[in-house]
Amino acid sequence: MRDRLRALPLFADLDDDQLDRLATCTSEFDAPAGQALIERGRAGSGLFVLEQGQAVVEAPEGTRELGPGDVFGERALVGEDGERTARVRAQTDVRCLAIARTELERLIAERPSVGERLRQLSD
Repeated sequence: MRDRLRALPLFADLDDDQLDRLATCTSEFDAPAGQALIERGRAGSGLFVLEQGQAVVEAPEGTRELGPGDVFGERALVGEDGERTARVRAQTDVRCLAIARTELERLIAERPSVGERLRQLSD
């Protein structure tokens, strides 16, 4: 799991200890085509990385497609109210990584650069 996380630009500058801690709070899940991965208005529980398949972000400002390596769910982590601002739905069968919010918050406190990259992703 450490190498999978290190391959993501968001976490590329983390040391092995930080990656190992992050890996312990990361789970993998599969979802079928058509399933909602996150719902707008719900509390954000963490960050997601699309590893396989295609998904679509459905937001008030429009839609955009996601593919392998794309991160989603970041706006709820950097926003003031912590709520999801969009719905993300699997277009094909997908495999994702889910990273727990609590560990991400600890990591951002240690490495502000991670928080800055999350803010850039959410723009």
